[in-house]
Amino acid sequence: MTVHTQLALEFRYNENYTIFVIEEGPFSEGSSSVYYTYAYLLSIMGEVKYYTKEGLQALKDQLDQLISVERPRISAMIAEARDKGDLSENAEYDAAKDQQGLLEIKIAKLQELIMNARIVDESKLDASKVLLLCKVKIKNKANGMMMEYEIVPESEANLKAGKISVSSPIAKGLLGKKVGDSADVSAPAGTITFEIMEITR
Repeated sequence: MTVHTQLALEFRYNENYTIFVIEEGPFSEGSSSVYYTYAYLLSIMGEVKYYTKEGLQALKDQLDQLISVERPRISAMIAEARDKGDLSENAEYDAAKDQQGLLEIKIAKLQELIMNARIVDESKLDASKVLLLCKVKIKNKANGMMMEYEIVPESEANLKAGKISVSSPIAKGLLGKKVGDSADVSAPAGTITFEIMEITR
């Protein structure tokens, strides 16, 4: 039996932008083409990454800027350069087209990030343990030095602001620990042992 169908997968993060892949039949019932389509759709889905609500909004704002401001600006540049005549020797046109290509790559990457983004639900995190989005005060047991960090998603890490990535060596050593626990952290100079002094959110 042959079925005429349309396979579509849409990822929406708001009403204005949609990333989609679509493939049309006919397909034989049980046809491997259907499965190949699903496999292809899955293959374009990037790794799921977690963000704070503010971090995800920053990505959306950046995408909005590129689409609503930069894309029209470059399109206008291309149109202006095209009006100047022979495109084969038009350096302004070539430069504008190059900019357009780079812009579309940036837009596609941001769309993929947003498509695969998940917001961390802080209400479901155990406040007694060192986990994502917590602030932790630790003491170097060798020299008594006190340090305080906030553990954040990789994309929001900012060491100067005391925000370290959840995938950093320090965070990996601290995750799951409670106040009073010791944590061994691998460093270039060797293993450093810290004591967990305080955990807050």
